[in-house]
Amino acid sequence: MELYLDSVDFKEIEAAFKWGILSGLTTTPTFMHRHGITDIDGAIVKLSGMVPELQVEALGETVEEIVKEAHRLLTLPLKSKPVFKIPISNHGVQACRMLANEGHKVNIHLVYSLNQAYMAMIAGASYICPLAGRLHDQGQDAFALYGQVVDVIKKYGFKSKVMVSSVRHPEHVRQGMLVGAHVCTAPWSVIKILNENALTALGTSQFLEHTKLMTIHVKDIIRPHKSSVKVTETITDAMLVMTESGLGAVSVVDKDDNLKGIFTDGDLRRHLKEGGKNTLQNKMSDLTYKAAVTINADALLYDVVNLFKKHQVDSILVTENNKPIGFVDIQDLVKMGLIG
Repeated sequence: MELYLDSVDFKEIEAAFKWGILSGLTTTPTFMHRHGITDIDGAIVKLSGMVPELQVEALGETVEEIVKEAHRLLTLPLKSKPVFKIPISNHGVQACRMLANEGHKVNIHLVYSLNQAYMAMIAGASYICPLAGRLHDQGQDAFALYGQVVDVIKKYGFKSKVMVSSVRHPEHVRQGMLVGAHVCTAPWSVIKILNENALTALGTSQFLEHTKLMTIHVKDIIRPHKSSVKVTETITDAMLVMTESGLGAVSVVDKDDNLKGIFTDGDLRRHLKEGGKNTLQNKMSDLTYKAAVTINADALLYDVVNLFKKHQVDSILVTENNKPIGFVDIQDLVKMGLIG
């Protein structure tokens, strides 16, 4: 079943056809009216250069008017030959036969019965277009009709294609396939969600998570901010570094960048509680430190996640050649969907 877009919104048309899977575009005067289009001919010319096949209305109250309008459209500087959409009627099927005899494609639409579809078939319509949503609004089984039209085409060897239109939701697309419809034209809002499924989303999320765990190294996600202070610096200096980096810890190093310990925002609060604001001027060399939880820069995220779970800390120090080079913060892994 071929898939068409049903729209006249140029931005969504451009976005939709970038997917490379759509066979054509259907439009209606109603769409153009809703979008405030006043230059209908200009819009048709523009659309003819944007899509593989364009289906446009050829309207009139008589056979002659319908055919004349189709011929007029052909005088426009179109990039490709359009399919003429004509509502089913006695005049419509006559105009369809005349245009088909001239070698043009016609879509007979606004079809609501098998008899109407049959008239379109023998008139040489390339497309026959019952309206699913509108039939359902009337309490009718739209897809029973689609199936009947498909069966008659097969039984008698007609060349018409059945087009599902007035699509309201993905279920209309699915039912169209099941009854053997040849084409479905749907709004962008429906096409965009045809791939959506909660189980697919869950499985994809798990695959991405596991791929990250087994392929991304710790050094690839550490923050590019200063994350250490010298032992000669003060608690105030450590507080400023933590504030600027957005981390809850800094590494404390000697003049050769050898690790002496880790100073955390918890340590800061504890010193303020015990010594007041005067403690902010204390040197980092005056403090004692617990053993730091560290990980090598070349380790995988799988390893650092396990460390977070094991030690229940907020930050883990990253080292390279036994020198501290930064931190991995637990919030970074939460944002990546690896923890929490």
